[in-house]
Amino acid sequence: MCSVAFVIFAVLCWGAVSCEQPQSRLVELLPQGPVRGYRDTKYGIYAFYDIPYAKAPTGLDRFKGPLPPPVWSEVFEAVDRVIMCPQTDKFDMLPAKRTMQEDCLTASVYVPETKEKNLPVVVYVHGGAYIAGWGNLATPKNFVKSKKVIAVTFNHRLGAHGFLCLGTEHVPGNAGMKDQVALLRWVKNNIAKFGGNPDEVTIAGYSAGSSSVDLLMISKLTDNLFKRVIPESGANIAAFSIQVDPIKSAKEYALLLTSKHFEDLNALEKFYQTVSYEQLNSAKVINRKDSNFYMAPCVERDLGEEMFLDDSPVNILRSGNFKKVPMLYGFANMEGLFRMPFFNHWKNLMNEKFSDFLPADLKFESETEKEQVAEKVKRFYFGEKPINEESVLAYIDYFTDVLFAYSTLKSVKLQLEAGNNQIYLYEYTYYDDDTPPVPYTNNIRGANHCAQTHIVLDGLYNSTETNISDDLKTHTKIMREIWLNFMITGMPIPEDSKLPTWRPVGAGWSPYMSLGRTLQLKDSLLKERTLFWDGIYEKYYFNPIPPISPLEHTEL
Repeated sequence: MCSVAFVIFAVLCWGAVSCEQPQSRLVELLPQGPVRGYRDTKYGIYAFYDIPYAKAPTGLDRFKGPLPPPVWSEVFEAVDRVIMCPQTDKFDMLPAKRTMQEDCLTASVYVPETKEKNLPVVVYVHGGAYIAGWGNLATPKNFVKSKKVIAVTFNHRLGAHGFLCLGTEHVPGNAGMKDQVALLRWVKNNIAKFGGNPDEVTIAGYSAGSSSVDLLMISKLTDNLFKRVIPESGANIAAFSIQVDPIKSAKEYALLLTSKHFEDLNALEKFYQTVSYEQLNSAKVINRKDSNFYMAPCVERDLGEEMFLDDSPVNILRSGNFKKVPMLYGFANMEGLFRMPFFNHWKNLMNEKFSDFLPADLKFESETEKEQVAEKVKRFYFGEKPINEESVLAYIDYFTDVLFAYSTLKSVKLQLEAGNNQIYLYEYTYYDDDTPPVPYTNNIRGANHCAQTHIVLDGLYNSTETNISDDLKTHTKIMREIWLNFMITGMPIPEDSKLPTWRPVGAGWSPYMSLGRTLQLKDSLLKERTLFWDGIYEKYYFNPIPPISPLEHTEL
């Protein structure tokens, strides 16, 4: 996802001209060792690439939580090695130059060219459906160029390597999320050495990274590790964000890798422990019809050790037992364009059996009941007409809702009920003349999945380039200003700003900000569609469960 548009500098010497080389900076990390970063002349910032923040365990332990980072005595040259974790190549987005390796837990730190200290910090989590991507898939250098923040990107384990969840000693689950927690702890302990304030950390992410920061917000492991959250197109209760039944997922995923069936949990565990990384990442899951990609975070079985999630996200949100922090929370208006590559094939399959396309986190007593619900959903979006080129906008709306919009708006509702009144809700709607029109329409355009991310980060659009319109340059400047404001103050638009007043969201998903060619505060974001899905989920939601043994599974 988001594939379209993917040392010794003694602390006492920090900021002293006599101690600093003009094109490099050296930072002493304790207990790791000295690290040297270099000036990025294009942005006028200092970049420290691929610093190990933890170590991935290997062998039979490769699915366990991360280990402490290595230490060194010589200067660590923090140059870009393009390190990434083992992953699928099904997105066709991997860079030509890459270093894919098992020990892949590295972070990049971007520091402005300033002597200011205690700067706010933003940590960005990359997207990729939890099965692909790397820390610098999109970089936050333009934010750092403002000299107002320090930014961090990083890798975490992906696919089965990061998210196989068997509830056993060797495969407890959520290794990739525990990597993210280790990174935040590393930032807490080290960012002051780079000039950052460890008590002013914002966590942000796009797509699966958005889902990740939303999950980090409700995990007990992340207390006091951040102050604000920016999820960009992805919620913690989305069907792709959490495994409904981890053992079932592990078995079905194994069938994609081998012809063997595993009913015995020990045999299933041994298979995963011994299979090669190439085979482990060979499954094609991005084209699943039920908005689920198999490997994702899970509710863990209690094994007497640190648990990233001890209950389902819905239950945690309903309990109110989570961190109430300011959020800049939203999605694009045509997120469902993410599924347009499958339209010509799927439109026929949806006409034949729409129930195959219901989200994976719905459960029914019988096939008859499932077909009845599927027909109700199909009529809501497509009426009595067949799904074809004339209904392509309804197709986009459907996948916008089941993948991203409904789960975000449901999360907002649950958080408000739990007492979080600091959520700034938005719908991103910007497009310009260069935005491709939706196929089979009369030049209708909209914002694709993570379109806001491509604007605020150093993605396809860059306001310093000369080949983009003045309107896009202005829009990019405003969007980055809003994001920076939030990272610094917890408010996207401060009271003294010339931009329109933006109040936190209240009941009925109102107000929300429409972020388009103009900024408009509006009422009730997608209320009718959200209430429709509320009725479905209140009756048929399959609340995620921890991994259970095959014997227990048959008793469900």
